[in-house]
Amino acid sequence: MSRKIGVGLYGINGHQVTDLLADCPYGEAVACAQIPAWPETVRRYDALEQLLADPRVELVSLCSPRRADQAGDAVACLLAGKHVYAEKPAAFNDAELDRILQVAALTGRQFHEMADTVFRQPYQALRGLVRSGRLGEVVQVLAQKSYPANCGSRPQDEAVDGGLTRQCTIHAVRMVEHITGLRVSSVDALETKLGNTHAGELRMAASLLLGLENGALASVVGNYCNPKGFGRHGNDQIRIFGTLGMAELTDDAQRSRVIIGDTDCGPLETDAKVEPFFYSYLKSLLGIGEMPISLQEELHPLRIVNRAKASARLHGAS
Repeated sequence: MSRKIGVGLYGINGHQVTDLLADCPYGEAVACAQIPAWPETVRRYDALEQLLADPRVELVSLCSPRRADQAGDAVACLLAGKHVYAEKPAAFNDAELDRILQVAALTGRQFHEMADTVFRQPYQALRGLVRSGRLGEVVQVLAQKSYPANCGSRPQDEAVDGGLTRQCTIHAVRMVEHITGLRVSSVDALETKLGNTHAGELRMAASLLLGLENGALASVVGNYCNPKGFGRHGNDQIRIFGTLGMAELTDDAQRSRVIIGDTDCGPLETDAKVEPFFYSYLKSLLGIGEMPISLQEELHPLRIVNRAKASARLHGAS
């Protein structure tokens, strides 16, 4: 068994890798900061700067208390000689992201976003189906990500978590790009605060119209309108229409269906195991594996949602 990467965890504003490190064969938590409770075996610090001074920390998992500060936090980690794994959105614009990548190249450290949306089943099965060519050429895609409202607990200030388009709708954009393999070439966006029962800037829904590089179209829906009666925290859906057939994942990806020409092929085959995206990162650092996609592919959905956010028109708000 190879050695384990020493991981430092900073913040809990997002999906920290705590559970992924439990019994992980490739990495172990050695220190944390800005995390209220942690086992006594893990060294605790008050600030990121203290965490970065710990020589046992090789990689920092960032869930920064304010997402608007996270790009700067990532740069600080890289300059301290640490690899970085950053919660989405890792940056609020192309300039911030390019700065991170420049510093990573300068320091020889690795940077990745927590871009694991489709690197699990049944998304990998759909990815394999599309790329096999059985659906023909992709013509149109519909993708959805829906979370509960929780208006009282969700930040009204988008600087805290990145806001709906950046932190929620990015999942649906990843579905489009990382499943089909087609890059988004254009984006138009609308947002609304309709349904926000608290004073503030919380957007409740976003719609993105995407042009894909092959001439196909994609429509993306993101919202905080998932009712409790749905029974699941998230509601993911994606339908892909091709020249030879169509395939879909619905009801938070709990149901699937494939139709090729005149034949209803039934549900996707989803028995194949898929390694967690974070494990692939750790293995790549250990020299015993590689990432499932290129860094450019990984981060392109982030660039798209940042551009969508920059150009989004606020609809129906006073």
